[in-house]
Amino acid sequence: MERVQVESSNLASVGYNPETTTLEIEFHSGDIYQYSGVPEDVHQGLMNAESKGKYFHRNIKNAGYPYTKVS
Repeated sequence: MERVQVESSNLASVGYNPETTTLEIEFHSGDIYQYSGVPEDVHQGLMNAESKGKYFHRNIKNAGYPYTKVS
């Protein structure tokens, strides 16, 4: 999945596949995770958030979307 670099102290890049509603996040640690069932508006909210790390924790991680570690 193609990812776009983002300005964040926690997240390095973000990708999204609207057909599968899969959100892929690369962290500065180098870890990459894919989150399943993430609606497009949540992805857009992340991309438009002033603090992407806070948005991620509040609206994706704590929301309980299933995830897998890719690398």
